[in-house]
Amino acid sequence: MSKDVVFEVLEKMTSRIFKNREVLRPDYIPDVLPHREEQIRRLTEILAPVLKNERPSNVFIYGLTGTGKTAVVKYVLRRIKEYTERNSIDTFTYAYVNCRHEDTTYRALARIAESLNTKVPFTGLSTAEVFSRVKRSIEGLNKVVIVVLDEVDFLVKKVGDELLYRLTRINDELSKGKVSVIGITNDVRFMERLDPRVRSSLGEVEIVFPPYDAIQLTDILRERASKAFNPGVVDDSVIQYCASIAAKEHGDARRALDLLRVAGEVAERLGSNKVTIEHVRIAREELERDMVMEVINTLPLHGKLVLLTVALAGGKVSTTGELYLRYSELVRKLGMEPVTQRRVSDIINELEMLGIVNARLINRGRYGKTREVKLMVDPNTVIKVLSNEPRIRFFIKKYSRS
Repeated sequence: MSKDVVFEVLEKMTSRIFKNREVLRPDYIPDVLPHREEQIRRLTEILAPVLKNERPSNVFIYGLTGTGKTAVVKYVLRRIKEYTERNSIDTFTYAYVNCRHEDTTYRALARIAESLNTKVPFTGLSTAEVFSRVKRSIEGLNKVVIVVLDEVDFLVKKVGDELLYRLTRINDELSKGKVSVIGITNDVRFMERLDPRVRSSLGEVEIVFPPYDAIQLTDILRERASKAFNPGVVDDSVIQYCASIAAKEHGDARRALDLLRVAGEVAERLGSNKVTIEHVRIAREELERDMVMEVINTLPLHGKLVLLTVALAGGKVSTTGELYLRYSELVRKLGMEPVTQRRVSDIINELEMLGIVNARLINRGRYGKTREVKLMVDPNTVIKVLSNEPRIRFFIKKYSRS
């Protein structure tokens, strides 16, 4: 009788590699956040008035993906909460909303209500009614409520800035209790797209998170690896390799942690006792494929075609003008009409925000400014993933044969 396949897999997964793999997850908030002491101090100083039941300034936090924005905000709020509880100060609470998940005004307000112990049905009420319930909850608590809107650009892009407008005006409507907003975004141009009234209220204080360099990423990975892996499983050379890859990709700590975790899972799957650089290489390919697939699945057709244009050009196009010409030619070969050059420029911005391209501004003197568009992933991976798209599969097959 053959060995039970389920038992065989489970026995293999009784890990000699991991002590606690959750430490490498992006939503894990550690007790120590290396190289973010300045941002932690600044945010704590801004929020400190809650101890006296005073409303802090609204804060807007910018930074590329994986620069520690969410971790710092959650860490500071958690520590302030611990401090107030230890000192019997009952003046504040907070609500955290991930706007990528709660991507409508209704759902975001429902999440805030839930954080304030107010139940709101999944659907069925007007937005105005949900907002009224949130207001009543705040007045009932009579505390300072910090509302954190993470990836707020995602919500605004989808449904507009109604939620921001309501929240930045809510203190005028409250008889008791106060609200401060912390907005978090990867998009440095986000504020430009807001109503001027919202912009002036929301951006009372701004904090910019710079990318991590390779040395800082190495420190972060060492700290997490000591808690995540069994002793002797990961050499420092592996940690430095993961850090160097992530440093080249805008200093993304989340990317570095994912790479180390998946490399550990690859080693585990292959029955190895140690994580090696080869495991990191395999992990990198897996993550890149998964990331490209996730991004592409969310793109409209012409977003996919712009991405394909850059991939077919070898992963880099020197100017936006050249990119538009190549894109237009590709689209016409598919029997379609190209979108405008301005729309293609917007698509490039969206792809850059998603982390799949880098559009570097180049000054060409009297010829003006342009952008060099470069894929941040392997062009062959993009082509492979796009070959699953029914409307362009035939063209890719034809191109690969020619």
